[in-house]
Amino acid sequence: MYAIIASGGKQYKVEEGDIIRVEKLGLEAGTSYKFESVLALNNDSLVIGTPTVAGANVEAEVIREAKAKKVVVYKYKRKTGYHKKNGHRQQFTELKITKINA
Repeated sequence: MYAIIASGGKQYKVEEGDIIRVEKLGLEAGTSYKFESVLALNNDSLVIGTPTVAGANVEAEVIREAKAKKVVVYKYKRKTGYHKKNGHRQQFTELKITKINA
């Protein structure tokens, strides 16, 4: 059984026991979170929502909140002496999928 959920403008295919990284939700570690926007559900037959599956949700437990590895942004223009180095670390929430309710 798997479900396709939406969070932070992205879609994730999840099964029970999966660990996923989503955009920062601002939750403490150990708390539970429920995804209400289930776009599709497969339990021997595929059910596609319009736009979401009615009555379906996915429960998850927050493992941690952290920052991803640094992405270096380097801007450079030749012959002018222009260069600029910048970095960015995206924040994320790591979740473990505990239950898919159909």
